[in-house]
Formats: sequence, structure tokens, C-alpha cells
Amino acid sequence: MKSRMRVAITMGDPAGVGAEIIVKALTHVDVYKKCIPVVMGDRAVLKDALRFCDLPMRLNKVEDVEDAQGKFGEIDYIDFGLFEENGWEYKKNNAKCGEASFKYIVDAISLAMDKKVGAVITAPINKKSLRMAGLPYDGHTEIFAEYTGTKDFAMLLASKYLHVIHVSTHCSLREACDRVKKDRVYKVIKLAERGMKELGYENPKIVVAGLNPHSSEDGLFGDEEEREIIPAIEKAREEGIQVDGPEPPDTVFVKCQSGQYDIVVAMYHDQGHIPLKLNGFDYNHLHNKYNSVSGINCTIGLPIVRASVDHGTAFGKAGEGRANEESLIDAIFAGVRMADNRKEKK
Repeated sequence: MKSRMRVAITMGDPAGVGAEIIVKALTHVDVYKKCIPVVMGDRAVLKDALRFCDLPMRLNKVEDVEDAQGKFGEIDYIDFGLFEENGWEYKKNNAKCGEASFKYIVDAISLAMDKKVGAVITAPINKKSLRMAGLPYDGHTEIFAEYTGTKDFAMLLASKYLHVIHVSTHCSLREACDRVKKDRVYKVIKLAERGMKELGYENPKIVVAGLNPHSSEDGLFGDEEEREIIPAIEKAREEGIQVDGPEPPDTVFVKCQSGQYDIVVAMYHDQGHIPLKLNGFDYNHLHNKYNSVSGINCTIGLPIVRASVDHGTAFGKAGEGRANEESLIDAIFAGVRMADNRKEKK
């Protein structure tokens, strides 16, 4: 048990489901077998989540992550003291909640940079609340990049049967097309190889999706494949990377899911997110709940390990006890695995 690494779990936006999925995830004993989780958040919010989820776990405040013992049945946490009881409202955007979620993240990054925790696991934040707080970030990825001084990074999503990494994420579709450049595609292919190796794949098979329908079909539907994507693939191959493409976007994910490839390099946000969530999410509309919310989000290229849930703050169900913790558990296990693999390479 002494060999367990400490991981920081950021609570996310207090108005969302972050605290709820954390307390639910920490009812699973396997989490404590893998690591010593330390929540970065607020006692009042965690206490309320325990109340409406009807969970008997004990909250254990620690002043330093090294004081956390990781005892099953207890939740070790660092209290930021930003909220009093009933000092926030679920389901609504709020500047104070946006600022709080940002502070949890920044402190967790600092702990990871100082090697006090082996990984940072993040619960969801809300972009609008961040902006209401005057914070100019589109999401976690940009915050982690800035506070770790990282220039080249990418979002990697993973479900049980599919891995996807993105050339661009949070921007308009028009801008996403403009971002498909040889240098960026090449860098993301390299990041795909790095990320998959950190996830435990010794020699990952990478495939690059086209931007246009049918990957432009020899220039009939655009020329981005010929001008930008193919040269990037060829450059990566020259360096010994196992990469194919560009494959038509409407079939490439099926090939990856079948095992022909290990990861798809997607050209923009929805091209990668839609198949990943279709693969990992199972929604039961009759009971108005998700039977499964499988999937994680990792930021590849950072000097630290960061893994996250692959869903948002879910304001529609926040504070009701209906949120599914599966994605957070997946993220915790992935973060520990990535941190372990990094140690083995050193």
C-alpha cells in the first residue's frame, strides 16, 4: 500500500456534477487500491454531495497532500474555503464557481509540477462560468498548457474500444479547417504515438482521418489532404512512426474500433468526439439516465499527467444524485497507468 501514488482530483465547477461523481467514485475500493486520491475543492460542496447521494463516507481535511493516507471510507481533501453551506446554486453559471474551479486546477498543477502528486484528474468545468469570472480559457487543456509552459499539446480521448486525438478542438468549424496545416498534423501524429505509449501501447498503429468527404477523392472535394495532410504523414513515416492515411472520415473510426488501428488522428472537435461518445456512452431515455458513461480525456504533451472525464458539468442533473461516475473512475485508472509508464521509461 505504501507504493500507491498520490493523485490530485480537482472538484470542477461547484454548480455541476463534479463533487457528486467524485464522492461516488471514491466509494469504489479499487480506486484506493490503485492510488491515494486527494480532492482539491471545498468541504461545503463535498458535504452536500454526500448528503443528496446518501453516502456515509467521512471527510478528512488535510493541509498537505503528503498527509493524505488514502483510507477507504474517507475522502482526503484540501479545503479552499471558498464556499459556505448553501453558498452556491446548482445548474446555473456563476462567476464565483468559475473562479473556484480555476483555482482548484492551478493548485493541482503546481502540486504535480513539484512532484507531490503523480497525476492530476479533473472533474468538469464550465466555459461560460470561466468567462464570467474574467478567465480567457476555453477549457482545461488551455489552462494546463499555459501553467506548465507547454507549446505543443493535443486532446486525446479514449473509450474501451476507440482512441482519438485532435488536430484542433474548441474553435469554429471554419477556423478548424484553416488549422489543418502540415506542421500541426505532423506534431499531432507524434503526440498520438507518445500518448498511446504512455497508455501502454508499445508500438501503436496510427491512422489519420481526412478533412473532406472521402478524403477529397483525389481532389474532387478539396485539396487539404494533398497539400497538408499527406506531407505530414510522409514526414512522420520517415521518422519510423507507424502511421497510415488519410482515410475517409466516415469509415476510419470503424477500422480503428475493429482493431486495425489503435488511434485516429481527427482533424477537428466533432469529427473525433461524436464517434468516441457514441462508442462509450449508453443513454436510457426511458429512465432518463446513462447506463454507461465510459471514456476519458487526456492532455498529451504536458510535463505532467492529466486525465479527465469525457463529459461536461451536466447542469441539467446537478444536485440530484443522478450523475454517473464511470468516466471519472476510468480517468483515475488511466492517469495512474500513464504516470506509472512514465516512471518505467526513466
